[in-house]
Amino acid sequence: MNDMAKNLILWLVIAAVLLTVFNNFSVDSAPQSMNYSQFVQQVQNQQVRSVTIDGYTISGERTDGSQFQTIRPAADDPKLMDDLLSNNVTVVGKEPQEQSLWTRLLIASFPILIILAIFLFFMRQMQGGAGGKGGPMSFGKSKAKLLSHDQVKTTFADVAGCDEAKEEVEELVDFLRDPSKFQRLGGTIPRGVLMVGPPGTGKTLLARSIAGEAKVPFFSISGSDFVEMFVGVGASRVRDMFEQAKKQAPCIIFIDEIDAVGRSRGAGMGGGNDEREQTLNQLLVEMDGFEANEGIIVIAATNRPDVLDPALLRPGRFDRQVTVGLPDIRGREHILGVHLRKVPLAEDVKPQLIARGTPGFSGADLANLVNEAALFAARRNKRLVSMEELELAKDKIMMGAERKSMVMSEKEKRNTAYHESGHAIIGLVMPEHDPVYKVTIIPRGRALGVTMFLPEEDRYSLSRQQIISQICSLFGGRIAEEMTLGPNGVTTGASNDIKRATELAHNMVAKWGLSDEMGPLMYDEDESHQFLGGPGSGGKLKSGETTTKLDKEVRRIVDECYAQARQILEDNRDKLDTMAEALMMYETIDADQLKDIMEGRKPRPPEGWNDPGSGTPVAEEPKAESPSDVTEPVDDGDEEEDDDGPRRRPSDPLGGPAGH
Repeated sequence: MNDMAKNLILWLVIAAVLLTVFNNFSVDSAPQSMNYSQFVQQVQNQQVRSVTIDGYTISGERTDGSQFQTIRPAADDPKLMDDLLSNNVTVVGKEPQEQSLWTRLLIASFPILIILAIFLFFMRQMQGGAGGKGGPMSFGKSKAKLLSHDQVKTTFADVAGCDEAKEEVEELVDFLRDPSKFQRLGGTIPRGVLMVGPPGTGKTLLARSIAGEAKVPFFSISGSDFVEMFVGVGASRVRDMFEQAKKQAPCIIFIDEIDAVGRSRGAGMGGGNDEREQTLNQLLVEMDGFEANEGIIVIAATNRPDVLDPALLRPGRFDRQVTVGLPDIRGREHILGVHLRKVPLAEDVKPQLIARGTPGFSGADLANLVNEAALFAARRNKRLVSMEELELAKDKIMMGAERKSMVMSEKEKRNTAYHESGHAIIGLVMPEHDPVYKVTIIPRGRALGVTMFLPEEDRYSLSRQQIISQICSLFGGRIAEEMTLGPNGVTTGASNDIKRATELAHNMVAKWGLSDEMGPLMYDEDESHQFLGGPGSGGKLKSGETTTKLDKEVRRIVDECYAQARQILEDNRDKLDTMAEALMMYETIDADQLKDIMEGRKPRPPEGWNDPGSGTPVAEEPKAESPSDVTEPVDDGDEEEDDDGPRRRPSDPLGGPAGH
């Protein structure tokens, strides 16, 4: 039901209510009422001066000036006029009022209008409300949301950190603005553009900016909106969506998470889904079938391009794949510039320093960082967001939130300090290791302490020396515990470190060809897509002899790294003790204080430190976490693998006792 019909019904109801109220509650200076017999008697006694006859109602004025009113009975009284005239009563007649034709028509048609409005309302509800979506009669209707050209406010100025991707889609804007520029030379614009990249890199934002720049209608829908429990509904929705798009051409159709409907047909464990496959077939036909869809550009986004059907990726459908990757340091600085415009900033804020300290962050991560900083400033009742809040937000995202309510015993706290000091010292001594950014024994997340390494620049692959250095630093915490507590005093806190070091050593031998003994061969298939029908689903068989050699080589690498790390800590035992004492006093030390310790000086107190002698609460009993609660923090040694080898995530916190 449109707005005009709703307003008409509303005003009719209001008019009827007001008419009833005025008829029932209007208060006039009503004259005195009397019965008809009294009226006749007063006329005969010449007590009436004038009367006004209006149908059955007779009103008038007595000789004393008072007003009266009476009702004439339905029975005819032929002597009334004679009595009035004979007694010198002035008689006034009133013309009967008749309702206008429009008034009578309105009154007569009002019930019909009410019934019709109720019928239309229920029919509209059956079709899914005002938008035509969600009702029982709208199964086959498209759920795509249409945004007109003036509703999309996003432009390329709001997108940062993906300059190459922006360049690839700029010609789409040129085509939508001036198609003849390309058609004169016989060129055709790609029918579809597939945006591929990790979550949070701005694929949806980039698609909206294309519509905002081109000033064309923008249809937005998710891949999961096509699929229903009834077979054929998804295909019907695809047809309906393209029919609507043809009416709005030139326009853009954006399908988010297209892998929900575009998976390879017949692939995967357990067979295919007939409804999903029919939907995919209809999408393939609409994008490149017998009927041409001129002026309709389909943009899709996914972070799982490996599972898409090959027919969907062939030329003529999704002609172009645009990779929207994680931003580099310049891209992160530009993204921060976009988000920092929305918050009031102090003068000490330097986006380039934040960009350097957040390698591996996506656009969504950086937006979250700015939001967390604003929340920190609000909690402190500050009017501006300073660099301090941004640093706190970065530490919270990279290392976890501080658990200030957790109370540790002095013994547990000292063991954590030695554990983290072992990680830090080996990271500072080993060649080609990322610099140590911060060491803390304040519990964060599910860890009792964190050692954070921060690379000086973005890196996307690891050398053999870098991997060896990482394995050594991973064992630093356990070795420090052995040196201070003895073999029987080693805790379960190094379980996660051991797991990651073993994985690195195994990958060196079995995947990356970094072992002289086993040679440049790959002994392990990539099993990351084993449930997607990919090539690694069956694994690769190895002989028992080869497996034994692999295990021996992994053990050799681990033993050599363990011995090298132990020698480093023994040579720097005085620095290990100094760093542990500094952590016991300050709880958190930064790169400058670490530099003082490694150069043999007493570490400088942190800024704003007033009472070095103040201690922290000491529990009566140690409170350690269960090994089953250990979780793996973000680690640049935990590689993301592709055909070219490991790609590292740059941030690297290392854990202390109980899952650090």
